[in-house]
Amino acid sequence: MQKCKDPLEREFYIRITKKFGWTVNVLTNNIENKAYEKYLTNQTSFDKTVPEKYRLQAKLAVKDEYNFDFLEMGIEHSEAELEAAIMNKIRAFLIEMGGHYTFIGNQFHIDVAGEDNYIDLLLFHRQLRSLIAIELKIGDFIPEYTGKMQYYLAILDDKIKLPDENPSIGIIVCKNKKRMKVEYALKLSNAPIGVATYTFHDKLPEEMRSLLPSPDEIAKIIREIGGDDDDET
Repeated sequence: MQKCKDPLEREFYIRITKKFGWTVNVLTNNIENKAYEKYLTNQTSFDKTVPEKYRLQAKLAVKDEYNFDFLEMGIEHSEAELEAAIMNKIRAFLIEMGGHYTFIGNQFHIDVAGEDNYIDLLLFHRQLRSLIAIELKIGDFIPEYTGKMQYYLAILDDKIKLPDENPSIGIIVCKNKKRMKVEYALKLSNAPIGVATYTFHDKLPEEMRSLLPSPDEIAKIIREIGGDDDDET
């Protein structure tokens, strides 16, 4: 906690650790990787696509930026190489995702009208009780990615999701994104999708701090984190 100079940041980590049972190692990793800022600045369509009961947990399940230093790979790589590196370090990847994730498969095959479709990574979030489809992109975010993700989520909900599970969630992980472009792409999305970036360093760009919510809004989020446990999934 001495690493947290901002009282709101400190309270955020205290409450989220208590609520989700983070270990010391997980907490330390999240503090060092600026999880506070990355959670508060994330871009998703969850406000209008996820039931209120699960909305906070869903937002906390998606960071704005993921640190892939553990992959130990060069800056230049293909999407196949990125996926292969993640598979070789799947435990570290699940920890970086934020906990409560389990791995289902990579290049997960789904058939639609005789056509083959493959989801890069398919996970399951134990608290949300939702399938999590992840698409890996080594370049800039483009709006067309959201349409493809909506298609995958519709198929998962119809063919793969169990009756007692919640609707599937998609995370598009790109090397770079323009926030305004993401905002417009998600504006009309009728499926729960988050758009994040990945990096190979643990320093948060200073310009990201200007994107943080106001202190009052942050305090509200923190109070919600410490809400009634009955609201958890």
